[in-house]
Amino acid sequence: MIEAIDVESIYEIPQHFHQDGLDEIVAHKLGVGFHKPDITEWLNMLKNLKEPQGEVTVGICGKYVDLHDAYKSIIESLLHAGIHNQVRVKLDWIDTEALNPGNLKGRLKDCQGLLVCPGFGERGVEGKILCAKYARENQVPYFGICLGMQVAVIEASRNLCGLRNANSTEFAKECPDPVIDFLPEQRQVKNLGGTMRLGAYPCRLKTGTKAFAAYGQEEISERHRHRYEVNNDYIGRLEEKGIVFSGKSPDGMLMEMMEAEGHPWFVGCQFHPEFKSRPMRAHPLFREFIRAAKEFKAGK
Repeated sequence: MIEAIDVESIYEIPQHFHQDGLDEIVAHKLGVGFHKPDITEWLNMLKNLKEPQGEVTVGICGKYVDLHDAYKSIIESLLHAGIHNQVRVKLDWIDTEALNPGNLKGRLKDCQGLLVCPGFGERGVEGKILCAKYARENQVPYFGICLGMQVAVIEASRNLCGLRNANSTEFAKECPDPVIDFLPEQRQVKNLGGTMRLGAYPCRLKTGTKAFAAYGQEEISERHRHRYEVNNDYIGRLEEKGIVFSGKSPDGMLMEMMEAEGHPWFVGCQFHPEFKSRPMRAHPLFREFIRAAKEFKAGK
């Protein structure tokens, strides 16, 4: 008899099925032979999950905060990073449509890290830009994914470079300073369906950066899903103000990662690292983001 009892976490299910011998039964049924697995590493992971040594609060900054499953991969990746760092990651759902300069500090003050989510469309974007500004100015760990990286570039362009009307052409087609723009090869595309930059692409990291320290290697491969990029016409001005483009396409033409110089952990990536995280192998960027949040809390 194989039990299917209720458990606190989906990650406990393999342990219970193993205890009931389901893995051996399946192996014999398939005729593939069976060697009793060593699940010590899995059990250690479960111990860290169920017995954390602390807690950090991360603000999930987006516009689908009433529908948590919209960010399911991000939620699980933060859980994995918490397991690695032996902390419980408490999620504070920040509706960026409701943010304004007057309520920003009060709404974000209890967060030890801010993650600005990916997404399409202009709804809630100005609130995301405010989150990036708050994190940069207050030394709060920041992690921007896809659009989350783009709003960090817009914020830096406005408030560091003095380009007050900087924006993305996704939201303001005629803006005077389009620091985020269509991919060059997509400028003439009329039918947008299925034309995004999709799938895995290589990225080269700059040594001495937070990105390189996280991955521990110079070339990585990550999955993309977008059609807008940082406009290379503004790279020089952003770099002069301390924005470091720590990851680029192999030809150096596409900005895949950015950081804020002098900040304990302010990192954005154009790709989607949440697709590659695993419970026993937290994605390097999520892992280091939660480590930075843990250190930020300890420092306060």
